Amino acid sequence: MDTANLTREETAARSAAVTLHRIRVELDLTGAPERARTGFPTATTLEFDATTDATWLDFIGEEVRRVEVNGEEREVDYDGARIAITGLAPSNVVRVEAVGAYSRSGEGLHRFHDPADDRTYLYTQYEPADARRVMACFEQPDLKAEYTFVVDAPSGWEVLSNQSPAHVDLGVGVQRVEFAPTLPISSYITAVAAGPYTRVDGEWTRDEQRIALGLFVRRSLAEHLESDEILEVTRQGLDFFTDAFAYPYPWGKYDQLFVPEYNLGAMENPGLVTFTESYLSRGAATDAQRAARANTILHEMAHMWFGDLVTMTWWDDLWLKESFADYMGSHASAVATRFHDAWVTFAMRRKSWAYQQDQLPTTHPIVADIPDLEAAKLNFDGITYAKGASVLKQLVAYVGDEAFFEGARRYFAANAFGNTTLDDFLVVLSEASGRDMSDWAAAWLQTTGVSTLWIEADDDGRRTLVQSGTRPHRLRIGFYDRVDGRIVRREQRELDLPGERVELDVPEADLVLLNDDDLTYAKARMDDRSLATAEESLSAIEDPLARALVWSSLWNATRDGELDAGRFLRIARAHAPAEPNGGLLGAAIQNAAFTVRHFVADERRVEEQRAWTEAAWSALQAAEAGSDAQLSWARALATASAFDDVHHADLRDMLDGRGPDGLVIDPDLRWQLLTALVTTGHADGADIAAEEERDDTGDGRTAARRARASRPEAPVRAAAWAAAWDDRSLTNDHLDAEIAGFRAGGRRDLISDFDAEYFSRIRDAWSERSIELAQRLVIGLFPAGDTLDPVDAWLDANADAPAALRRLVVEQRDHLARDLRVRGGQA
Repeated sequence: MDTANLTREETAARSAAVTLHRIRVELDLTGAPERARTGFPTATTLEFDATTDATWLDFIGEEVRRVEVNGEEREVDYDGARIAITGLAPSNVVRVEAVGAYSRSGEGLHRFHDPADDRTYLYTQYEPADARRVMACFEQPDLKAEYTFVVDAPSGWEVLSNQSPAHVDLGVGVQRVEFAPTLPISSYITAVAAGPYTRVDGEWTRDEQRIALGLFVRRSLAEHLESDEILEVTRQGLDFFTDAFAYPYPWGKYDQLFVPEYNLGAMENPGLVTFTESYLSRGAATDAQRAARANTILHEMAHMWFGDLVTMTWWDDLWLKESFADYMGSHASAVATRFHDAWVTFAMRRKSWAYQQDQLPTTHPIVADIPDLEAAKLNFDGITYAKGASVLKQLVAYVGDEAFFEGARRYFAANAFGNTTLDDFLVVLSEASGRDMSDWAAAWLQTTGVSTLWIEADDDGRRTLVQSGTRPHRLRIGFYDRVDGRIVRREQRELDLPGERVELDVPEADLVLLNDDDLTYAKARMDDRSLATAEESLSAIEDPLARALVWSSLWNATRDGELDAGRFLRIARAHAPAEPNGGLLGAAIQNAAFTVRHFVADERRVEEQRAWTEAAWSALQAAEAGSDAQLSWARALATASAFDDVHHADLRDMLDGRGPDGLVIDPDLRWQLLTALVTTGHADGADIAAEEERDDTGDGRTAARRARASRPEAPVRAAAWAAAWDDRSLTNDHLDAEIAGFRAGGRRDLISDFDAEYFSRIRDAWSERSIELAQRLVIGLFPAGDTLDPVDAWLDANADAPAALRRLVVEQRDHLARDLRVRGGQA
């Protein structure tokens, strides 16, 4: 039995028998700069009541040295994941002394040595269950406690946790920082960070409340922090949520830390939010990138209430925090910051993620069945986030803004510092709205799949709005006409679709948009006249949200094989260069590139790839100097040029400083251009070495690793394959680089011989590697062949494989099946 994979039943039994009060965690991180030192001393003291004489603590580390129960030393009974505790009294103090392991996978306490200046940085990342890699704990969300962290670290370092320091003792070359106790929180949102981070301070005030704001980043990235904008969005968010939730920010301070080699976008640790450094550009960034960062800042801030203040009892109700935070990130961006078009990007990008996830055979209800931690890890997905947020947008359309926020206010007031389930939320929402929400919840939260909407017309011209499912929808239909070369909305109708179909009495129009304003969660198909209008005039649609819905409809129809991939690409080539919204442009470019590689029939792919590469080149030349569009098309050209070398000389000119006027070719774009040249054989190891010397940073070394693995030589790809599976020293980012290099350029002729080996290795990888790294291997190296036979054979022969592993393989099979099906259906 894998004792690290905690189950819902056993943790429920533990929480029924244990009442947790306080935890003190003492960490000695003074040896972190020493590369040869793999572990750190950690001591945990837990105070709890128990109605049982035995339980266990969760810990994954190098060793457990000592266990003491109520002042009495006990024999260590440790299996690598659980520490058995026996002889408990009604009230207990248990102390565990152990050695944790510094992480290279982004799980637990991650250690990064910055090659730019040889400084060492530490940060923690736990969700859903990696606090046990740093401290002995009860690793489940419904056992909350007051946590006091005491950290020994080198002097001169910033030492951070959820609370502010209460005491700092300085020694010779070291410091001991004891933090104030937290309010009651779950283990997975505790946090520690330490290192010579650059610090920028700010403050937010509201009436009598004063919140210290801190921003932290590695010194070698400090010049790229954009602290003024980040602090402005932070203050705007605190203003908005304080008013919206009528519950003052409860966590004392608000620090935000940008960290390297991070597995997520961000994490909502109260008082110490962590973000990936990918949100900081090393030279050039589009406004769409800044909007995405603002959205994430606000998403995490919403978690200070949804998730941190009130926490789900178990991971079944993960949606209670993630769906709400995803909704609030867009909503607060739109109403409280300068990024008013947040719902436009949501409609095109975020919902696309949800639609894709919801069409997989492994889809699940928003309120999911999560039997264990491995299942929980995989449910941080497009259903829990984007579909949940989409359904909440439909809920707001149904009950109204005020009832929704009043429900949230009552929810916080009733459950502060506690744990909840779906029923707790439905009770307050029903009270606030005056409606019984159980039917709505049953239809939207406890079912799977995405409906498709379309209009049918009979021989007499009567029209009916039809859906493929039976969920109730409140939606709007927009009617758009051509006016002086523009496409503008003439009229809009709001209606309810309570079941499968409803008759319509609606006017004719050049473009009819079902789900206008994007109120509901459904794929909307266009009629023939509307499709022709979109093909001819998509970029002439004035309203950006309407354009987003048209782009989305076209993309969904292409993915489903109902719109010819070639037609979609013609539309993209014609209208993406004229798309003024940066978020929509980025999504359109991404979807077009994906279509070429996945949905175009094999015999047409070279032709379509050339057409797309030339479209990117032309759009780059036509873009305004210094514009976001220019940067977006330069990146698109680099991506396309890894598959088609027609512009290799132009890429070389750009690297040599002869690029388009106004284009900022920062280190990241340089690596993208160079890697494209390497992938197609127009640059070599010497070029890579020269670029790495020019950019001798953490990001530069990772990019160089990817470029070296991208060389179009069979032995090079074989070496990347071997490194990915066998080199346990690789960090998470370096593993990604090897995988990306192995797959670079779509060169199946160089890598197809490894297909069979993939299926022979994934079970061992799943059992031997952490889930974070195992996922990368299973997904990233899945063979994109021309038949489903190998994956079907593995699934048949491995019915007893871990459920989470089978889920990943089933999902990759479905992606491949869709590719083959859509390609096969091309005219």
